[in-house]
Amino acid sequence: MRKAFSMLTAIVIIVLMATVAAFILNLSGKMVKGTTVQFQREQSVLLAKSYTEYAVMAVTANEHNSTGCLNNITGTYGIYNVDVNISYIGNTDLAGNCRTLSNAVTTVKSPLNVIVDVFVRYDDLDNPSPTPPKMTYHRRSLQKI
Repeated sequence: MRKAFSMLTAIVIIVLMATVAAFILNLSGKMVKGTTVQFQREQSVLLAKSYTEYAVMAVTANEHNSTGCLNNITGTYGIYNVDVNISYIGNTDLAGNCRTLSNAVTTVKSPLNVIVDVFVRYDDLDNPSPTPPKMTYHRRSLQKI
């Protein structure tokens, strides 16, 4: 009788420890997935900020009145694909190929404004499917030139 009770107690303790171990493993997996998602999102935010600053620098360096406008910038950084769309507001003497949203500003002293839309697309690394879905981070900013 005594040996059976010891055996039963050992089995209960082993089952209890296996349940706790499974819970800890599940929790650590969720923490790793959350960390990966947060890292990828922060990386896309930083890339969007960098490409926004690059687009503003490129627009100011480009002679948009004579040679044409800079409308798109694309780039790749590891798993991240970046697409920058630039639209112009104001200054009616822009070249014909410019993506102009509004040129209702007619005074010469009015500044040229640009809207910079940055799309950062990346694969969800935690999705086990053969073609993981694309995650997209979008940032829009308005800048006076």
